[in-house]
Amino acid sequence: MSTSAHSPAEPSVPVTGRAGTGGTVTDRLVEANVEYACEFSDPGMDAKPVLRVAVVACMDARLDLHKALGLALGDCHTIRNAGGVVTDDVIRSLTISQRALGTRSVILIHHTNCGMESITEEFRQELEGEVGQRPVWAVEAYSDADQDVRQSMQRVRTSPFLLHSDDVRGFVFDVTTGLLREIFPAS
Repeated sequence: MSTSAHSPAEPSVPVTGRAGTGGTVTDRLVEANVEYACEFSDPGMDAKPVLRVAVVACMDARLDLHKALGLALGDCHTIRNAGGVVTDDVIRSLTISQRALGTRSVILIHHTNCGMESITEEFRQELEGEVGQRPVWAVEAYSDADQDVRQSMQRVRTSPFLLHSDDVRGFVFDVTTGLLREIFPAS
């Protein structure tokens, strides 16, 4: 099944919520930041994560990673993308995380009912047809989250750029229960 690369433009409508009563979503977020900054005090932290762990996860809005994993500000590096797949850019971020900022462990998290299970590489072809240029990146769609977690773990474990590949674990987060299910490497 393919998902169109083109989606109809949504009208700009006022958004109401906790932080504001109108304007765009960005206006509301900027307004929320002003409220946040009023009570903010510099935590005096270093850029190095306290737990020396990097978490790679899907960008899905249903995943509140810090809450789900019991993490506090400064505990980890969080790297998110569509599907939580290990791409060249994720390897880039993990390499910087390990070599410059001291992380040693990597946790990979995919989830149930992921949008990456409902699109295909045809997305790139549709996009090329629409804009006249083929994307240089792969969609990295998948139909089996468990298998894709295994593939992502393998990509991390075999990267020559990473110093630490001995503590790489993968999970699938269930969006209906909030529980993680560990995925073990293929034998």
